Amino acid sequence: MLTGWRYRVASATGTACLIVTAVLAANHSFSQSTFTTAVPVFNRLNPTVLSGSSLRWALVLSVLMIAGSSWPLYKPRPRRILDTVFLVQKRVLVGGLALATLGYFQWSHRLPRATLVMIVGFLAITLPSWFLLIRGRPTDTDGRTLVVGDDPNQIERVIPAIDAPMIGYLCPTITDVRNELRSISDTDDEAIADGGVELQHDGIAELEDGTNPSDSLTALSRLGGLSRLEDVLVEYDIDTVVLAFQQADRAEFFGALDACHEHGVNAKVHREYADSVLVSEGDIGKLVDVDLEPWDPLDHLFKRVFDIVFAVAALMVLAPVIAAVSVAIKLEDGGSILYQQDRTAVFGESFPVYKFRSMIENAESETGAKISEEDAGDVDPRVTRVGRVLRKTHLDEIPQLWSILNGDMSVVGPRPERPELDTEIQNDGIDWSKRWFIKPGLTGLAQINDVTGHESAKKLRYDLEYVRSQSFWFDVTIVIRQIWKVLSDVRDFASDE
Repeated sequence: MLTGWRYRVASATGTACLIVTAVLAANHSFSQSTFTTAVPVFNRLNPTVLSGSSLRWALVLSVLMIAGSSWPLYKPRPRRILDTVFLVQKRVLVGGLALATLGYFQWSHRLPRATLVMIVGFLAITLPSWFLLIRGRPTDTDGRTLVVGDDPNQIERVIPAIDAPMIGYLCPTITDVRNELRSISDTDDEAIADGGVELQHDGIAELEDGTNPSDSLTALSRLGGLSRLEDVLVEYDIDTVVLAFQQADRAEFFGALDACHEHGVNAKVHREYADSVLVSEGDIGKLVDVDLEPWDPLDHLFKRVFDIVFAVAALMVLAPVIAAVSVAIKLEDGGSILYQQDRTAVFGESFPVYKFRSMIENAESETGAKISEEDAGDVDPRVTRVGRVLRKTHLDEIPQLWSILNGDMSVVGPRPERPELDTEIQNDGIDWSKRWFIKPGLTGLAQINDVTGHESAKKLRYDLEYVRSQSFWFDVTIVIRQIWKVLSDVRDFASDE
């Protein structure tokens, strides 16, 4: 496994060598003849073999275009396997399009079509393999480990359970801990004792056993505060992050998980603080793996492909309905057609969701965000006449298909809520944040069982059941049941009218 400047040199050199190999192999008479004969699209072409200055130009331009478009890949950033493959293939495609464009405008530099297709096809297979090879991670150990937490006491308790090489730890300074505890003590004096850290008269935070955290952690290097997590993951080529947060539902905890997920780094927590939803099944050690992405890689791929196909097909089929709904909303009160809300996504982040406006304009300007009375079977006076039709037939959800195409949502997953409602539900004692470990969806297990946000605890149980049981075919089953439910609701609405 290469890191630092060695990785940069190896990745750039290997890319250039593979490109030269691809050009020479594609330019060989045997390859030309075989390819133009075997592929029906090219069987009308005569094999075109470059030589002399034409071949030299082809080599130079191919290296410049494809290796140049692959520039972001030369940074030694940890990435998941599928992310690496797709990103490399995307860059190869960009380089191939650049070569084709150059040949279109500069005929003297044009590569034969068969040659260009063979080059791109060859590199789409070999180049991802090269990057995976030089970034290969050890399979029998946790590799280079970093401890991340907000509580020195917690870090000390977790360190003995780590048997892998530790690079250091990230934690706020003692001053930061002290200031935070002081702010807590202004509202809740008992919170300090519950946290296992207490303030002395001289303002120095100490651990439960009376030792100073700065003294007890001297054997391990402090690499900075929590804000440096992503920089440290890349700079030190971290393989595993062990989380040692005092509370697992804090924003910093989910932020750390998000960074690990983004950089393809394994995450672990101490079993004492692990949750059955977060950790891999079958773990029996003191440190257990967090399922940052519990899907099987193929299921993950199938799910994304299914999301794209479903969203594109639905938008095409529903295009006349979208036009009719837009006209109806505009004619009723002349207000905006779409309504935007911020919803909670993976790891507590937020993203914009668009819906057809079903309420009066600025309906929440006075009352603020709240769950609609219609979810509980009552009548919400803020809902317009057109809006009632849209809600009964589920047509107000159509614009969310764009969020699915954009990758913010999936077709199936826990329905995203507004951040302020998430906080309100969490404050009611319901561990709502457990839903944040997978991408939110247009429909879900709770929706097909008619459970709404008015039954938060019951809805959470359905969502967690989906997290535990999720698979591609489970998604298909839920979608089929949801489509049947929508058709039944439309039929019932039409019969009532």
